[in-house]
Amino acid sequence: MKITTSQFKIIQKLLLVQRGNVKIPNLLVLNAILYVAEHGCKWRGLPKKFGNWHSLYTRANRWAKNGVLDSVFATLQENDVINIQVEQVSLDSTAVKVHPDGTGALKKNGPQSMGKSRAGWTTKIHRVAANATTAVTFSLSPGHVGDAPAGRELLKSFENNGWDGTQVIMDKAYEGDETRQLIVDLGMEPVVPPKSNRLRPWKYDKELYKKRNEVERLFRRLKGFRRIFTRFDKLDVVFMFFIHFALIVQALNSVNRP
Repeated sequence: MKITTSQFKIIQKLLLVQRGNVKIPNLLVLNAILYVAEHGCKWRGLPKKFGNWHSLYTRANRWAKNGVLDSVFATLQENDVINIQVEQVSLDSTAVKVHPDGTGALKKNGPQSMGKSRAGWTTKIHRVAANATTAVTFSLSPGHVGDAPAGRELLKSFENNGWDGTQVIMDKAYEGDETRQLIVDLGMEPVVPPKSNRLRPWKYDKELYKKRNEVERLFRRLKGFRRIFTRFDKLDVVFMFFIHFALIVQALNSVNRP
């Protein structure tokens, strides 16, 4: 897989302009990041065709800390390159194992959403998906944190977004009263089955609930990138950089190639 010249033109103006005598073009940097993301290799393991690995790492690290790809992802949504239909969205989470190389950073260096659970050190990715290929937003939490509290924090970002009537499809981890009430307060409609021990179970659209598999399919696509399947990055800002990058690559791949 590689980012083509025609795909690069879609985001070219959204990237930082490099000053001075810059020998490595941004397209080459993006394809180097893609190689690292796909193969999960260390930066120093990049093939020589990409050039000096440290120069590539330095620029990618600068982009991560400046939120460059966060901005690119948001702009692609605004420009409808990432086309989001808001009739229904799905909320879910997935756990990612943290590699030993991903631990041990000083806390003062920035947030590190890692927690110890039965599976060892893990990070959870919480995501709202529009369909099986399109994410709306996401967040990170330590692996031992419950789905519902983190899911509520993510849903609060939709306040005043004009998403009245949007149906939010969720599994039973989110069927608590507080989560369902928040969705109602936001003007949206929860679609979630009640737990078997509910004294007053409610009816829900079972056919619509089947679409919840779309967010799981999106997670599966993202975990095709080994740098997301396993967390090697100590800081959240760098791990989120790779997640944003994977989402942008998927959006660009949906654009017709020349």
